Amino acid sequence: MLKQHLQLKLGQKLAPQQIQLMKLIQLHTLEFEEELERELEENPALEIVKEDSKEDDFSSLEDAYQDEGTESIETDFDVNEYLYDDEPSYKTASSNYSPDDEEFDNESLLTEGQSLYDYLMEQIHLVNINDEDLKIAEYLIGNLDTDGYLRREIKSIVDDLAFSQGIYTTKEKVEDVLENYVQKLDPPGVGARGLQECLLLQIEKKVSSDKAVSLAANILRNQFEALTNKHYNKIIQKYDIEEDDLKDALDEISKLSPKVGGNFDTQTITINQEIIPDFVIQVKDGQVIPMLNSKNAPTLRVSEEYKDILTTYSHDKNSSEHKQAALFIKQKLDAAKWYIDAINQRQNTLLQTITAIVKFQKDYFITGDEKSLKPMILKDIADITGFDISTISRVVKSKYADTPNGIIYLKDLFSDSLTNDDGEEVSTKEIKTHLQEVINKENKRKPLTDDALVVILKEQGYNIARRTIAKYREQLNIPVARLRKEL
Repeated sequence: MLKQHLQLKLGQKLAPQQIQLMKLIQLHTLEFEEELERELEENPALEIVKEDSKEDDFSSLEDAYQDEGTESIETDFDVNEYLYDDEPSYKTASSNYSPDDEEFDNESLLTEGQSLYDYLMEQIHLVNINDEDLKIAEYLIGNLDTDGYLRREIKSIVDDLAFSQGIYTTKEKVEDVLENYVQKLDPPGVGARGLQECLLLQIEKKVSSDKAVSLAANILRNQFEALTNKHYNKIIQKYDIEEDDLKDALDEISKLSPKVGGNFDTQTITINQEIIPDFVIQVKDGQVIPMLNSKNAPTLRVSEEYKDILTTYSHDKNSSEHKQAALFIKQKLDAAKWYIDAINQRQNTLLQTITAIVKFQKDYFITGDEKSLKPMILKDIADITGFDISTISRVVKSKYADTPNGIIYLKDLFSDSLTNDDGEEVSTKEIKTHLQEVINKENKRKPLTDDALVVILKEQGYNIARRTIAKYREQLNIPVARLRKEL
């Protein structure tokens, strides 16, 4: 049986303006510039005011819309709301940005270069090779990755040659073409199916009469596992050699490239972009002054062209086409006002957040010593600013600051805390800094194990577990003791 009933429900829904603001906040400077350019192209009602431009006198413009004896266009919006405020709220000019605008110009460097594929194809067509082998070689070259490796199984390539190229061949034939043609091309090591083969192809091109080169080739061919695990004593005993001999061989191996395709462009055009800091932090007379990069603080206004269009349409109330045009202009004005307000809020949010961070980490910005960093989480800054934690997260995401001690990634300033033996809370970043220093000073012939590192840090007042040491070491990209061993 069907029944009807009423139900009240309370829910929250983000307005389009709020969604737009959230998107703008998480953009870093380069993305923000691109977004601003896109909006300016899509909305002709927006216009950037140049620094040397003077403020417009809107009082004379008002008379143009309300000429004596002429009625204004009947619409459901008030144009004056957008144009005739004595002190327009959407003006975004502010002194809270860096005057060093030229220092952070977004200049993309375009470089053209030959790809690895093109380079190899040029060479293979100069080789004395029959037509079928040439097609196989070309297909093999097309299957190489950007590092110059052949990652695919030979059997799969044989199947592809049959289905897509109409070439029916065998696994042995493809391997023969690979080893006798493709792997003979420059650069040495190209066409390898793994790191060991790549290094061997390179070392075999060197003078084999050299003792160090011969030993290096022998080690790569027969003791590769021991080499990768740095079992040096095992290698010395295996070949009955002196430690200096092994050093010379390792020196030859270190000259080899694990990625022979790395010197070639992966595309015809490569775009290199510098990091553009979103904030500029200056230290003067013991005071830390945070500012926005000037690219984050554009001055926007309603376009002069749109003002002229409104003036034209205001004289013809009865034209339906002009009414439609006025409605279109209203939509653009609404969008422009929303966007300008969002830009205003973005600037205020960024500035309040960086001000709170600077206040919290004042000692660090003055000294530049990572040991001065205080434990700081997103909630700490959210409590100071009154913003939501998600807003703070969006602000620090992908943002950089130019400080007297170099450009820093804002997210690196946040860290958890641990309590030392004195009962004080210290930043985990401080502990990682101490850990890095201890490992840098260790005897590389006998690297410190994680258990030994626990003891040393405990002596320094940091009582942490071995698994925590291992976690911090991995975060610092420091290998285990065995792999840090050197001769």
